[in-house]
Amino acid sequence: MAIEVFNRREIKYLLSDDDKSSLLDIIENYMDRDPYNLNGQTYKICNLYLDTEADELIRKSLEKPVFKEKIRLRSYGTVPLDATVYLESKKKFEDLVNKRRTTFTLSDAYKYFESGSLTDNPKMNHQVMSEIDYIMKYYKLQPKVFISYDRLAFFEKNNSDFRITIDTNLQARRTDLRLDSPVYGEELLPPGKWLMEAKAFKAFPLWFVHFLSERKIYNSSFSKYGTEYTLYKKNLQENSK
Repeated sequence: MAIEVFNRREIKYLLSDDDKSSLLDIIENYMDRDPYNLNGQTYKICNLYLDTEADELIRKSLEKPVFKEKIRLRSYGTVPLDATVYLESKKKFEDLVNKRRTTFTLSDAYKYFESGSLTDNPKMNHQVMSEIDYIMKYYKLQPKVFISYDRLAFFEKNNSDFRITIDTNLQARRTDLRLDSPVYGEELLPPGKWLMEAKAFKAFPLWFVHFLSERKIYNSSFSKYGTEYTLYKKNLQENSK
């Protein structure tokens, strides 16, 4: 059984190549690499975002409400059917994010999406799953979008409260919605841009605030799923002409 709960602020920033290089020049004075990054390389994250047939959740999210929520299935890289994956409920109120997740095997997750019934699995936390199951059935959610990216992640030294992630190679597709399929899709980030998220339970450290100020980096409303949906609707309109 596994359950993970996060309550924290998450602020996004779009970095240029120069911004990213400048940050990496100083970041290891203050932060440790995520264990997946110990070799200095990025690690890949793959997600299936769930939504209604009419994309109701993402459409509401793009209206920038005070409260919004989403459900996604996450794996670390392309994985086989017997691998552990994470079904996540992510709720956001203003800048405060609450994330709850529990583990599945990928094959059991697929069966759940297809039938709505749960396989008895000792890895699954039933408290979290009952909350997710209610949302799934209330909205009649289904896999709608695959989004993957390569990530660098860092934790503040001697304090896991503050975390930074830097994502690149964002790719999305609306077909072949499987985490055991190869990674491919439409690019979501402009060339030379990186998506950084700063995550903390409390205030950001002064060295990071100074870095943002010196580089004149401001928070961004960039959303991976929101950007994919905007591009998807734009392509539909262009193809209908």
